[in-house]
Amino acid sequence: MGATAGATMEVVNPYDQSVIRTVDDGDRADAEAAVAAARTAFDEGEWPSWTPRQRAELLHRVGHLLQRDRAEIARLETLDTGKTLTEGGIDVDDVTAVFHYYGGLAEEDSGRLVDAGDPRVRSRVVHEPVGVCALITPWNYPLLQASWKVAPALAAGNTLVIKPSETTPLTTIKMVELIAEAGAPAGVVNLVLGPGGTAGAALVESPQVDLVSFTGGLETGRRIMRDAARTVKNIALELGGKNPNIVFADADFEAAIDYALMAVFFHAGQVCSAGTRLIVEESLHDDFVAALVERAERIRLGNGLDEDTESGPLVSAEHRDKVESYVGIALQEGARLVAGGRRPEEPALQNGFFFRPTVFVDCTEDMRIVQEETFGPILTVERFTTEERAIELGNHTEYGLAGAVWTRDAARAERVARRLRHGTVWINDFGPYLPGAEWGGFKHSGIGRELGLEGLAEYRQAKHIYENTAPEPQRWFTR
Repeated sequence: MGATAGATMEVVNPYDQSVIRTVDDGDRADAEAAVAAARTAFDEGEWPSWTPRQRAELLHRVGHLLQRDRAEIARLETLDTGKTLTEGGIDVDDVTAVFHYYGGLAEEDSGRLVDAGDPRVRSRVVHEPVGVCALITPWNYPLLQASWKVAPALAAGNTLVIKPSETTPLTTIKMVELIAEAGAPAGVVNLVLGPGGTAGAALVESPQVDLVSFTGGLETGRRIMRDAARTVKNIALELGGKNPNIVFADADFEAAIDYALMAVFFHAGQVCSAGTRLIVEESLHDDFVAALVERAERIRLGNGLDEDTESGPLVSAEHRDKVESYVGIALQEGARLVAGGRRPEEPALQNGFFFRPTVFVDCTEDMRIVQEETFGPILTVERFTTEERAIELGNHTEYGLAGAVWTRDAARAERVARRLRHGTVWINDFGPYLPGAEWGGFKHSGIGRELGLEGLAEYRQAKHIYENTAPEPQRWFTR
């Protein structure tokens, strides 16, 4: 159904600003209607009577439908976000894996027995769905981030309302259509399109919503925490990072260079776990930076649908302005620009929101460019001389989402990985995730976890059932 007020909005291709599609622009009334539908489906519909096996089969069917429509969905993701078609295809495969993973988990949890110390007592802890879940997803990985929330929510037996970013809603719309095609009952999965300040706020504030899961910026996350507190609802927040990539002098040089480029310039740096802080051992620094800059200058920008393109545009003019502003900030702070720092000059790129891959050296940990999440293709380089200093730099951030360490010394790699205060640490790698491994951050990077067993636990609540199989009068009160 359309937006209550009949409003619409245009979804724009960041490559050339062409209009891809016009979609509904919902408001508070639309969000409240979606919550009501989810509430009814959870409290009165057929969904609560579905067995874990039925829910598992639904999730597996969604996975198969995603692969059936892989080419269409990948193209939509590329048009919507600007990323390359190869990246869009990888996203579809990753989303498919998430649905199949939680399809496998949906049947596994049978609770546990608790020894009460009395043979007459049967004490059980069972897990039940939280209820109605509001899922608010970001613009950079719209399909992937939606799957990380939708799949475990359905596996646990919840109903949900999902609100994608108004900037990149197209693949979420498609995913909701596929879930309906797979056989989800009416009201189980509901979609609201619209701004966060109206539609999103209504979801967070609604007393009919039992859980809010949000991925996005730190300030919005703080606002959600405050507003959700009024109705004491569960929250799960993934709020970004400023992620260190630590390279020791004994690292595999070519591999470390290649991964350092990918870590920060993949998807034009619009990745919450991007390795935007390169921390290099002093003796390796000059050679490493020279090789990295030479490669960065050769990255081919262009249309994500063009197979020669290596990196696409930023998502919007407003976001490019924000990223661009950090160049001035870095220069004022004394960082030295050695690559990029500007918009491209090629005529074919002038209608898009492009920004050249950018590298700053002579950076220190107190600089804003080092501490603040730029969410764009900007790399800062810092130096260290000791392992202790590398760890200190890696942890010198209010965030704690992800990080990496590069070294051939296995014992050192383990020491550094254990001491880094980040939710994911890669050793001699950067970026991969697994559906079965928890994802989330320490410190200001958020609350809770997605993926893995804990990702499912976010959408369940424990209930203790204590059964006395042979009750007898206690005679506590004898008068």
